[in-house]
Amino acid sequence: MAQSTPARARICSDCDGFPVVAVTTGVRNRDGSRQTLTASCRTCNGHGHTAPAALARAGR
Repeated sequence: MAQSTPARARICSDCDGFPVVAVTTGVRNRDGSRQTLTASCRTCNGHGHTAPAALARAGR
């Protein structure tokens, strides 16, 4: 008997599945490491995938 497979989540087209990145500022800390800022994707809110269109259209 065939097994059903769950639907795959759609990868966000804006971040290509890499929702959170670290960007260096160019400034070094006292221990020699670099200061970084984290930025998350605005489209998927840092999840890496978007909701299917059917779920997004629910409601008024």
